[in-house]
Amino acid sequence: MELSSSKERRKWLIAYAPLIVWIIVVLGLGTGIGSMNETSRFIRPLLEFLFPDASPATLLQYHGYIRKLAHFTEYAILAFFAYRVFKSRHPYLSATLLVAAVAIADEINQSFNSSRTASPYDVLLDVIGGATMLFLIWLAGKLKRSN
Repeated sequence: MELSSSKERRKWLIAYAPLIVWIIVVLGLGTGIGSMNETSRFIRPLLEFLFPDASPATLLQYHGYIRKLAHFTEYAILAFFAYRVFKSRHPYLSATLLVAAVAIADEINQSFNSSRTASPYDVLLDVIGGATMLFLIWLAGKLKRSN
């Protein structure tokens, strides 16, 4: 009996831990730690190295693109972990709802932080990132079944 309980806890931990940890990471990046001023400490020097002749305005624009790509990517990863957890219970809908809930909570949190700006467009971008990952998972499953 104890062994079964231990196996069940391990199975739960393997399924849920990556999702929980990633939600904490995403929400943590929504604090001042993930502000443009903070990310510019390492992104700006990299951009200056890669594009030595670019104007400061161009570098700022590239930095903005990288940050938006980060939004898309972090929520795609969140959708992947959510799909793994919800695989047996409406996985696509459940994962999408979780991604949207975390995105909304993140933007609400950012609205109270003076070093961050909240935007409904970021929520949309986050959900699109999650939906893209879910589409790729669906497509991979469909291709696998057809072979």
